[in-house]
Amino acid sequence: MRLVEFESFLKSFLLFFISMGSLITFLFYIYYQKDLEHFEKELFYKMNICADSLTCNEFDYDFVKKEKGEKLTHVLYKAEKEIGSFYQIKEAGDYYLKVSYDYEVYSRQLHQLFISLLKYFLFTLSAVLILSIIFSLYSLYPLRNALLLTKEFVRDILHDFNTPISTMRLNLSLLDKEVGSNIKIERIERSIDNILLLQKNLKHYLLEKKADIEPINLHNLVTEQIYIIEKNYTHLEYIVDIDMSEFFETDKEAFVRILSNILSNASKYNKKNGKVIVAYQKRSRVLTISDTGKGIKNPKQVFDRFYKEQKEGVGIGLHIVKKLCDQLHIKLLVKSKLNEGTTLSLYL
Repeated sequence: MRLVEFESFLKSFLLFFISMGSLITFLFYIYYQKDLEHFEKELFYKMNICADSLTCNEFDYDFVKKEKGEKLTHVLYKAEKEIGSFYQIKEAGDYYLKVSYDYEVYSRQLHQLFISLLKYFLFTLSAVLILSIIFSLYSLYPLRNALLLTKEFVRDILHDFNTPISTMRLNLSLLDKEVGSNIKIERIERSIDNILLLQKNLKHYLLEKKADIEPINLHNLVTEQIYIIEKNYTHLEYIVDIDMSEFFETDKEAFVRILSNILSNASKYNKKNGKVIVAYQKRSRVLTISDTGKGIKNPKQVFDRFYKEQKEGVGIGLHIVKKLCDQLHIKLLVKSKLNEGTTLSLYL
C-alpha cells in the first residue's frame, strides 16, 4: 500500500470509526442511565412494599426520631453506607420508619449492570471497527484504480521518451561534427539532460524501490555526479572538500538521485562565474551543498510538490529529494538568502 493510499485509508477509517463510535458511546450512555433509573425505581418500589410488611430480609429497618426540619418521606436518598427512604408512621408521630439497603451491595449490583452493558458496548464497537475497515478498504478501490491507471500511463510515456531522446542526441552529435560546437547546441544538450533528469525522477517516484543499503565512498560518488553535470555548466567552479577515505552506508541509487537533483539545482540557478561547494564535516556527519546563486524566496515551501520560483522545471525535484531523505532517515535542512545563494545540509 502506497503512502497516499494508506493516508486515504487511515482518514476514511478514522472518520467512520470515530463518528460511529461516538454515536454508539452516546447511545449506550443514555441506555445505561435509563437502566440505572429503572433499577433504582424497582428498588424504591420494593422499599415501599416492605415498609408496610417489614418482612423483607434484604432491607434494614430502624425508627428515627424526628428532629428540627422534617425529612423528606417516600423519596430515595443516598448516603455513604446505605441507600434508603423515610416513611411517616401514624401510630408513632415522633418517629420515622427508615428502610435502608446496604450501599456496598447496591454498588456491586450497579457494577454488574455496568459490566453487562460494557460487554454489549465492546461487542458493538468491535463490529463497528470491522465495518470501518471494510468501508475504508472499499472506498480505497477507486483511488487505487486511478493511481494504477495514472502510473501505467506515465510509465508508458516515460518509456516512449527513450526513442526521441536517443534520436536527438544522435543528431546533435552529428550536427556538432558538421558545424562545430556552439552555444545553441550546448543549450539543446542541456535541455536533453534536464529531460533525462526529469525522467529518472519520475521513474524513481513511481517505482518506490526498497532501500538497498551498501557502503559508499562519499568523495567518489560526489565527484562522479559533478563530472556528469559540470560539462553543461562550464562557467561554474565546482569545489569538493571531502576526505577521499570517507565511507558511509546508504542506498546508492536513492542517494545518487538526491545528489543529482541538488547539484542540478545548484548549477541551474547559479550566477555566471559562480561556485558550487560540496563539503563534509566528519565530526557532525553533515554534507553541505552550497551555491552562489539566486537564492530562494520561501525556503520552507521549497520541498512542497509542484512548488517552484522559476519558470524552468515542474517543481518535483526537491520534493523527491525530501521524500528520498525521509526514506533513508537523512535529516535535510535548507538555508537561503536572495541574490547570495543557498545551502542544503544533509545529516547522514
